[in-house]
Amino acid sequence: MVVGVLQFELHIPGAESLKDKRRVVKSLRDRLHREHLVSVAEVGALDTLNLAIMGIAVAGSDGARIGRVLDSIDAKLRGMTDAELGSTRREIIHGQTGESPADEGLDEDAIAQEMLARVSGEAAS
Repeated sequence: MVVGVLQFELHIPGAESLKDKRRVVKSLRDRLHREHLVSVAEVGALDTLNLAIMGIAVAGSDGARIGRVLDSIDAKLRGMTDAELGSTRREIIHGQTGESPADEGLDEDAIAQEMLARVSGEAAS
């Protein structure tokens, strides 16, 4: 599993009220979610009039695709007209491959034998 995370500041110079700010944030959040199938949230500076700190997360199995999605979002953010992109922070997290931590310590042979015994017992009934 690969998880891509993008955190960024959004400067909204035209906001004269929190309602103006929320309109810009909601529009961006909905558009990014719809177009890129990512999770988007305002994660900081909630009561600051001209600043929104946003976070995006996307998960998948292909790190290259995750990187392309984040690149595409970054380009879209730089082209915004009703807000300016401030600082950004991007991280790609690679999870474990193979067995999940929940599977550690399981005796697969014992589980297979138990399953066969149950199936055999049901067939005999």
